[in-house]
Amino acid sequence: MVIRRSEATRRSPFKNGTLMRIQLLLLGKTRRPEMCALLDDYVNRIRRSCPIEIMEVRDADAVLKRLDADRAATAILLDAGGRTIDSNALARWISELRDRGTRQIIFVCGNAGSFPESLRVRVPQKLSLSAMTLSHELARVVLAEQLYRAFAILSGSPYPK
Repeated sequence: MVIRRSEATRRSPFKNGTLMRIQLLLLGKTRRPEMCALLDDYVNRIRRSCPIEIMEVRDADAVLKRLDADRAATAILLDAGGRTIDSNALARWISELRDRGTRQIIFVCGNAGSFPESLRVRVPQKLSLSAMTLSHELARVVLAEQLYRAFAILSGSPYPK
């Protein structure tokens, strides 16, 4: 298991005072330097609003082990067959989780292969980023951008316009 970036530790501005964290749990490495640069940029922007951690793991067994260690976390599997929502709905969903006291959201992003059935069963919530097929590295960047956009929507920033 490789941890690429540390999480932010500042206090949360959320109305119930809880500190919600986001974790991007990635199967495999993001190898293309331009994708790493974009991912890093959005992660650093997200850090202004919410602690975020990126964890790259080797295989699905490592993902399952990590999810078992954080059973209280809300886990989401990025899957082409998952539910498709727009940016505003994602922002509302994150806000609802935060306001209910959710401490951690884990987004599980795959690699070029598909997820094993054991992981699909363990993570019943599935989210699709697009009806189109995206490479796994591009999907990671799109997810980070959408999370940044969601926090910008929640803060009233002009970014989403």
